[in-house]
Amino acid sequence: MKVLNLWDFASDKIEKEKHYMTYRLFMIFILSTTLSCQSDDSLSQNVPEESFYFPSINTNDWESISPNQLNWNLTKLEELENYLTNENTKSFMVLVGGKIVVEEYYNGHTASDTWQWNSAGKTLVTATTGIAQQNGLINIDNKVSDYIGAEWTISTAQQEDLITVKNLLSMTSGLNDEPQLVIKSNLTYLADAGTRWAYGNVFQRLMNVIEDASGIEFENYFNNELRNKIGMEGFWNNGFVYRIYNSNTRSMARFGLLASQNGNWDGEQIIDEEFFIESKTTSQSINPSYGYLWWLNGQSKYMLPSTQTEFAGELVPNAPTDMVAAMGKDEQRIYIVPSKNLVIIRMGEATISGDNFALSSFDNVFWEKFNEVIN
Repeated sequence: MKVLNLWDFASDKIEKEKHYMTYRLFMIFILSTTLSCQSDDSLSQNVPEESFYFPSINTNDWESISPNQLNWNLTKLEELENYLTNENTKSFMVLVGGKIVVEEYYNGHTASDTWQWNSAGKTLVTATTGIAQQNGLINIDNKVSDYIGAEWTISTAQQEDLITVKNLLSMTSGLNDEPQLVIKSNLTYLADAGTRWAYGNVFQRLMNVIEDASGIEFENYFNNELRNKIGMEGFWNNGFVYRIYNSNTRSMARFGLLASQNGNWDGEQIIDEEFFIESKTTSQSINPSYGYLWWLNGQSKYMLPSTQTEFAGELVPNAPTDMVAAMGKDEQRIYIVPSKNLVIIRMGEATISGDNFALSSFDNVFWEKFNEVIN
């Protein structure tokens, strides 16, 4: 007969209870973790995600949100508006999430008045070029002469054949940038395309590319494929030297809103998203602060019109690093900041701060003051 060892029996029972307790604790941990995850998921599902707002293209209605609702500093906003008024500003508009936060008109300007975009309108040409490509009319990697014919420059055939549509978009045609009038006799060779960045008017040949490829006058193509689809109003002033776009402030804001959403308007992809993202990205290494006629902040260096000097640092140090901008003479501006869902418009006469065809001291001062409003 086997003798029961009480010590072994007790030890065995204790060991089993330890395993049982460990198992229970493990199951409690698993259950609580699962419930926690489900709770978090339920919480995130219950929080409504507000969609980006787009105004109607058929009416002038546009939803707004007050600076108070965004906890903006109203005293600093008033100081900013005083600064803008003193800087010959005609209109100032701020969108957050597509809704109007600020819309002001100064110095006799009104909401219905039109004003010239100057070189900020280059970005309209970029967008229209993207549309022509998505419609199968052009390929930006093809040479310009494929569309407007050979001998459009004073260059050898070999030199001219290096110039692609993309070179016109990125200001790297290698042609002389000094003459303002874009005629054949002024389009002389300085360097191989892609090896020299220089800000000039030869980008206007993009309009000819679109006209010749589509068989439609550029303004009509632009109106049908872009302007009318987002409810803009405006016209191209075909001057002797430039073709300059003119519109009211809200129309400029509509395009800024479209650009902030990479060519999408209320669910309709007006311009190919991949192209639009590409256009707001460094287009070449010579001037990393330049895309396809868009100016880019947050880069290591930049160049400016009328000079081959490279400047170290960001384009606008006081602005967010992800800011992109359409910049025109006399400080016509579209600032877009994706990280803050911001679109900012400034139209007006030349500022006192100093002028350039693109960047001026106005930009950094503006952002210093605007940061005080929103931070």
